[in-house]
Amino acid sequence: MGSIAADADRRPHAVCVPFPAQGHVTPMLKLAKILHSRGFHITFVNTEFNHHRLLRSRGAGALDGLPDLRFAAIPEGLPPSDADATQDVPSLCRATMENCLPHFRSFLAELNSSPDVPPVTCVVGDDVMSFTLEAAREIDVPCALFWTASVCGYMGYRYYRDLMEKGIFPLKDAEQLTNGFLDTPADWAPGMGKHFRLKDFPSFMRSTDPDEFLFHFVLKVTEQIAGADAVILNTFDKLEQEALDAMRAMIPSSASIHTIGPLAFLAEEIVPREDPADAFGSNLWKEDVSCFDWLHGRAPRSRQANYRHNLRSEKHKN
Repeated sequence: MGSIAADADRRPHAVCVPFPAQGHVTPMLKLAKILHSRGFHITFVNTEFNHHRLLRSRGAGALDGLPDLRFAAIPEGLPPSDADATQDVPSLCRATMENCLPHFRSFLAELNSSPDVPPVTCVVGDDVMSFTLEAAREIDVPCALFWTASVCGYMGYRYYRDLMEKGIFPLKDAEQLTNGFLDTPADWAPGMGKHFRLKDFPSFMRSTDPDEFLFHFVLKVTEQIAGADAVILNTFDKLEQEALDAMRAMIPSSASIHTIGPLAFLAEEIVPREDPADAFGSNLWKEDVSCFDWLHGRAPRSRQANYRHNLRSEKHKN
């Protein structure tokens, strides 16, 4: 028994922390399952709000976890809100930036003092959760930052600093939103394509307020990726080669870039169906199956019945 415990203690232990929105939780969970299938002990950390949403959506025991894939939660510091909706995004970004570090720091200390799990060997943080990088540095473990969206989207935010330096942001007045100014070519932005225009940048730059919070927030989190030990991207080279080349030119070689997407297909290929981890889901909303009441009343072998069969097949696949 002692040798088995010793083997468990030597397993790498990744703490995965998604940004608390559906489009971030889902790819992070797929990445966690892939790492788990490759021998990692996984601790998956949601915010308390999203942890409770997952339990309501998937059932009280849905996150009980496995001995080596566990779910946990930390507070994000926002007041109670509608239980079936994503929290206000600007408030959520501000709260995770200002409130989460001390809670996550304490959580990592608890993990490292627990005899039930291996010591934490790395943190995999959503790039939007900027506190994960600082916390990993404090306990002297590597941090990989995960950008869940497209590389083009990343570069659109990363060029926000150029928008400031060129005097484009903040906009001079509200008329620039409608007078054709946003059709100005942005051919100075490598990796974005020769037809890229100002209106193709993510929309937080469309403000006359120099202190626009989301503009400065996304600029901060996209620039901090250069300090990560590794960068994980939910894409593949042939899809976004031009944008990837531009991104690699901006990031120091010390931060290795790994294109591992699309994760939906990769997880399906790597994680076997019989793996208990495959059963964990990420839906924050409870599935609406009320349409089946209507379909149950259709005649067998009718067009409607075939449609019902297809729906069931899709539900089984997902």
